[in-house]
Amino acid sequence: MNFIETRGNDGQHPTSVTFSEAILSPIASFGGLYVPETLPQLGQAFLAKHLKSDYKTIAKDMLLAFEIDIEESVLDEALSLYDKFDDASNPVPVVKVKDDLYVSELYHGPTRAFKDMALQPFGKVLSAIAQKRDENYLILAATSGDTGPAALETFKNRDKVQVACLYPDGGTSDVQRLQMVTEEAENLKVIGIKGNFDDAQSALKHLLASETFKEALQKKNISLSAANSVNFGRIIFQIIYHIHSYLELVRQEAVAMGEKVYLNVPSGNFGNVLGAFYAQKMGLPVEKLVVSSNENNVLTQLIKTGLYDMRNKELIATTSPAMDILKSSNVERVLYDLFGAERTKELMAKLDSEKYYQLGAEELSKLQELFVADYCTGDEGKAYIKKAFEEHGYLMDPHTATCFKAYETCSEKPLKSIIYSTAEWTKFSPTIANALTGEIDTRDIDALKSIAKKADIEIPAMINELFDKEIAQDTVIEKEDIEQEILAFL
Repeated sequence: MNFIETRGNDGQHPTSVTFSEAILSPIASFGGLYVPETLPQLGQAFLAKHLKSDYKTIAKDMLLAFEIDIEESVLDEALSLYDKFDDASNPVPVVKVKDDLYVSELYHGPTRAFKDMALQPFGKVLSAIAQKRDENYLILAATSGDTGPAALETFKNRDKVQVACLYPDGGTSDVQRLQMVTEEAENLKVIGIKGNFDDAQSALKHLLASETFKEALQKKNISLSAANSVNFGRIIFQIIYHIHSYLELVRQEAVAMGEKVYLNVPSGNFGNVLGAFYAQKMGLPVEKLVVSSNENNVLTQLIKTGLYDMRNKELIATTSPAMDILKSSNVERVLYDLFGAERTKELMAKLDSEKYYQLGAEELSKLQELFVADYCTGDEGKAYIKKAFEEHGYLMDPHTATCFKAYETCSEKPLKSIIYSTAEWTKFSPTIANALTGEIDTRDIDALKSIAKKADIEIPAMINELFDKEIAQDTVIEKEDIEQEILAFL
């Protein structure tokens, strides 16, 4: 299968590329992204075939259906990394909270967040390609808190790969920051920037498109790629767990095979719900894709009104910081799918130049056939955390909590809902402790101990150990100095 460009071709890029080429150089013509030329149709036969399959078997069969140019042995090795999750036989547990509400827990990997689901195998695949080509790669990652630790974890000490990870200084939890700044591998560079996640992501996209930066890298015999969800190598692995989660409901006899469900996804950069969008297009029985946002609710506004508007908006620091994003990269891939390359290029150019675009009435209708959305405030989220724990004994993080609001407001039919939990409670403990007891802990370690006592659970060892590790990465710079800092690292 080949991959094509969301904004059309500029005459400088090839009109289509292989999967390996798309993940090695993820930015396409006019600053666009790569998407599959076609999607494999899996349908009921695929679902029935895998009703009793484990996660890795489903994953491999889906990847083979995409006919990507990666050797099966590499895929096997990449997927074997799921064996290191909490339960090798079931890396993504799906837990019943209410009769019509199930939570797909995506955070049981090494960094306790859903980014491990894609980045663990992706890191192996990309480094295998680099080694096969005997080429050196710089992997850029911009993070609001979870992509960074997961990217560093998967790429550390891998041959032919170096990583520069950008995070907003002061914009992550203590645990997220410690997961990054305690990494010691020589091929990793962690850079705090004085700004927010949108600043980090804009810097990443600028560097990916910068000819002068690429020329400077070429002099060092280094090529450039990215670990963010602009890279389809991330997205392809994020399709799989939506299929698995649906099959889990069938296995638990919560739904009959073929019965439709709601997929309810906490959304920032739109990669997670994009995976659900592709799964639906490939044949998964989905009624609607529910997009759950926080106070930075550009996505809610887009889906309800057709207006994507960043004018006069400042990024709000919320209790669900991984979703603190105004410019949501993966919306572009949905625009392309619905409206084509020419219209996508026009809309994205307007967003870049004027900070907004407006869909027409027919375009909005097409979008609303697939998506429904709502947003949740921090106080509402904490109320949902408290209620879920007290009434159902379920402990969740603030990002998952945003989905409980949309579950109540967006479920138009009496169907089962699958909520995607993107982070373990350990990643955002001060907010959860405040929700459960009213206490105000400024330090994660105090909040972690408080929650562990309240819920009678243990703090996972990989989290507890962070607080005793030495800081190995202490760089914090102005965003204008990012390129110079990265070149100095190389």
